[in-house]
Amino acid sequence: MERVIGLGGPFIKARDPKALAAWYEKHLGIAFGGGTYAVMKPEAESKGYNILTFFKEDSDYFAPSEKAVMVNLMVRDLFALIEVLREEGVTIVGDPISEEYGKFGWIMDPEGNKIELWEAV
Repeated sequence: MERVIGLGGPFIKARDPKALAAWYEKHLGIAFGGGTYAVMKPEAESKGYNILTFFKEDSDYFAPSEKAVMVNLMVRDLFALIEVLREEGVTIVGDPISEEYGKFGWIMDPEGNKIELWEAV
């Protein structure tokens, strides 16, 4: 019997789901098409992968968000995207970094959810 075969994606509670979806569409290019969900198919040439991970409940990795969930989104050209988001007035958290697993940057959405942006290497 098969059980889990993949990661469906994050589900996030929001005060205003349509407005939050519109923000993600404007600033991150995720096509919601006026709705509140988006289907994102992986690209065949993508270097990235899906991951499910757990953090200790006292971890500060999600800070400054006070939420129990953080979304990690794969991007291209992370450093350039961070500059565009900064120009658009998006809250940037800390400085982007380059590590063994790729390049990472963090932003906050308008409802206080921290978003990790990841460029796989």
